[in-house]
Amino acid sequence: MGRAFEFRKGRKMKRWAAMAKAFTRIGKDIVMAVKEGGPNPEANARLRAVIQNAKSANMPKDNVERAIKKATDKDTANYKEVLFEGYAPHGIAILIETATDNNNRTVANIRSYFNKCNGTLGTQGSVEFMFDHTCNFRIAKGNLDPEELELELIDFGAEEVFEDEDGILIYAPFGSFGSMQKELEHRGIEILSSGFERIPQVTKPGLTPDQVADVEKLLEKIEEDDDVMNVYHTMEESE
Repeated sequence: MGRAFEFRKGRKMKRWAAMAKAFTRIGKDIVMAVKEGGPNPEANARLRAVIQNAKSANMPKDNVERAIKKATDKDTANYKEVLFEGYAPHGIAILIETATDNNNRTVANIRSYFNKCNGTLGTQGSVEFMFDHTCNFRIAKGNLDPEELELELIDFGAEEVFEDEDGILIYAPFGSFGSMQKELEHRGIEILSSGFERIPQVTKPGLTPDQVADVEKLLEKIEEDDDVMNVYHTMEESE
């Protein structure tokens, strides 16, 4: 198995639950998708994907419709996605995806977390290059063979296809999202959920329990922030 498989195993740990502000995150995803491509799911591939994710998270249909309506209001005009980069103690790189309507507030909060936990907030581009920006799709296994499917989808960007307890996961580069989504839909394959992730190219092993605790303290503070959507890092995680 490749790095996407190992990364996914690590994300199944307790941090998965810590970042489970599912409805709030999906609501912000809807806002960003509508701002990017409009409120019609048929004409907006990103919004179509977010709505599917909402269904997977059991988000009520009324909530989804309200979020789409809210996304067209002028109150959300200032929402934007902002990426933060920095280092936790012990040389662990951290990449933070946020969606915010008040960048000054978000910058101040993120900086305070790094300062309080002996980390360093970096400049743009300081750690982003250490992560591969990927897209992923989860589909039901049915009668599909992951190895055969991978061969069939290589031309559409598939780099890694594997099965877990919840179905089949397909990973591809960030830029292949549209072509992969279109091909799966063309084949009549139901997409259970999809999204984007940043997979560390190299992880740092060998931290002591105390050092891991230092890093965890910073990660937890960041993840609790309402503006934070996703947090990625280079610390090796064990199952």
